[in-house]
Parts: sequence; structure tokens; C-alpha cells
Amino acid sequence: MIAIVGGGVIGLSTGWYLARSGERPVIFERGEAGRGASWASAGMLAPNMEAEPGEERLTTFLLEARRRWDKFAYELERASDISLDYRSDGILMVALNRDDVEYLRSHYRFQRGLGLDVELLDSDAVHAMEPYITADVMAGLFSKNDGHVDCRRLVTALKKAFIDAGGVLREHTEVEKIVVEDGKVKGVYCSSGFQSFEKVVIAAGAWSGSIGGLTAGVKPNVRPVRGQMIALGTSGEDALIRHAIWGPPRNWGPTYMVPRRGRILLGTTVEEMGFDTSVTAGGIFNILRGCREIAPFISDLPITEVWAGLRPGSEDDAPILGPTSVEGLYMATGHFRNGILLAPLTAEVLTECLIKGEMPEYARSFTIGRF
Repeated sequence: MIAIVGGGVIGLSTGWYLARSGERPVIFERGEAGRGASWASAGMLAPNMEAEPGEERLTTFLLEARRRWDKFAYELERASDISLDYRSDGILMVALNRDDVEYLRSHYRFQRGLGLDVELLDSDAVHAMEPYITADVMAGLFSKNDGHVDCRRLVTALKKAFIDAGGVLREHTEVEKIVVEDGKVKGVYCSSGFQSFEKVVIAAGAWSGSIGGLTAGVKPNVRPVRGQMIALGTSGEDALIRHAIWGPPRNWGPTYMVPRRGRILLGTTVEEMGFDTSVTAGGIFNILRGCREIAPFISDLPITEVWAGLRPGSEDDAPILGPTSVEGLYMATGHFRNGILLAPLTAEVLTECLIKGEMPEYARSFTIGRF
């Protein structure tokens, strides 16, 4: 039998893939499934826009994940009968001054050098796409293949699909220790006692490294990285913005706006604050300041929700996947800001590892052995 420790988007996706392959995996979740970092996410699917110098290997992996999303979303909506509000109509980054324009041009050259499908736009073209944003926009960078998904609908759908496929979900059950004997997994110890499993997948996000029983070499060095978010209410289905819009980099961090049904999400902060999920005045101020530069109209919209989540960051901010030196122990953690994007690809990789005993070649450089 297979145990998955963690019921976020990674654990649920992996569990669903395993269950529909004929396995009967058990997911252990310390709280309510899908209500951690996955629930807090803006749901970005943005390998093109996320591409950064020095992360070319990761970008290639993210592009592999993006190519799977159309099929993944279609199959999950059919399996769960829940709409994901999945959109693949592109992401726009805007420039508000000359420094921003130079950044966009530099980013464009780097992205085009990787063969990514991005386009530089003048101010008229940007306003044709987004007529309600500030008149101060000087240029834009558009990635038509990027998109986003409503992550709360996503995890709700995954939870239903997983259970309907025969998976077992044990919420409010914290795994305290992975039991290992003679270099081999024997099971897990949780609040209800010891349970025997032949294989265990660690998918506990920022908490992955705090699980007992994991020794040097197989204990993932994963840290929590706080991100604060704001939701603004809109009138009915008014499309005040049509695409996810990213602001240029600022010294207080990145900002973006994401359209949802009846609201707009604003984000986000990137903060090394341990496991503190407080929403702070400074964090909210910086998000509002950055987004208001892009769209002054947000000043008149009501704040309907504020929250913070903890992204699981690894030493190199890339995921930790696949087998370890302990027989029967597998990793699916450290996805940082790309957990939603990487969910279907992670599920595919782990399913191949667990059922076929093979690590796909394109994922081999992301095992814990690289550290």
C-alpha cells in the first residue's frame, strides 16, 4: 500500500493519478485537505513569465508541466463535475516608466533566447487588451501561452476525484514519524498509531522537513516562504481586467492582479518569516501600492478577504521529486511558487516511480540526491 503525507494540490494530484491507475493510496492531512498553501495560491500557470536567468533547467521542466495542463483540466472537470475556471489566454506584464521598459526589453530578449513565445507591445496595444488600466503604461510584455486557474476550485475538484476513484483521505491526522528499518520504509506513525505501508510519499509542503524519522540525506531542507494576498469584490461578472496582469519588479517585491468570478486577486509578498501566517499592514500596503500603480480603479473596490500562505521553498527553489536512498520513500515537495503549475507533472512522475519503478529521464535532476 501507498501512503501520501500531505493533502495539498501535490498530494491530491498524485493520489488521484495513483487511484485511477488501480492503486488505493491513503492521504494523511494534518488539517483539511487543500486548505494550506494550495488554497492561498493565486493559481498562476506561468512558465514563460517566471523564466529567470540561472533557472533554465527549471524553466524547461515548468514548460513540460504547462503542456499537460489542458488535458489535466479537461479530465479533472469531467471526473469531478466541477468547473476549475481554468484560463489559458495569456499573462501581461506592464511597464510604467523607462526603467520598467528596459527591464521588459531585457526580459524579452532572455525569454526569446530560450525559444519562449512572448511579444513586446506598445502602449496602444496594451490598452486595447486592458482598457481600464492606467494611462501611464508605456509598454507591455505578453505571454499568450501562460494562464491561471482557480486553485480553490482545483483542490475541491481533486479531493472529489480522488475519493471517487477509490482513494482514502484521512484529514486532521498528522503523521508524526516515518518508520524506517534497515534502510526500508515500514509505515507511518500518526495520532491513531502505527500503520504499515510499503511506500510513502512526502508531499507535506513547507512541513516536509519537520516529519520525524527522516535522517540526513532523506530529510528535505524545505523552508516556508510567506505570501500575502488580497481579494477585491467586483460587481457581478464585470471584467475590469481580462488577463492576469503583472507589475514590473519593485524594491518591495512583485505585484500582480488576477481576474476571478466576481472578484480580483491581488498579490503578493515573498517573505522569510518561518511558519508565521500573519497578515501584516506592511504587506498589504505594498500589494495595494503596486497594484494601484497599474489600476487606479482598485481604490473604489471593497476588500472582501485577506490571507497569507506558506510556499515550500527548497535550497535552489526547485522541486524535490522521486525516490530517495531509503527503499520505499519518495519525495514530492519544495515546489515553491510553482506548485499549482507542477501538480499534473509531479503526479505523473510519482506515479511512474511508484507503479513502474522508473524515474522519468526528464525529472531525474530533481531528486533529493542533487543536494
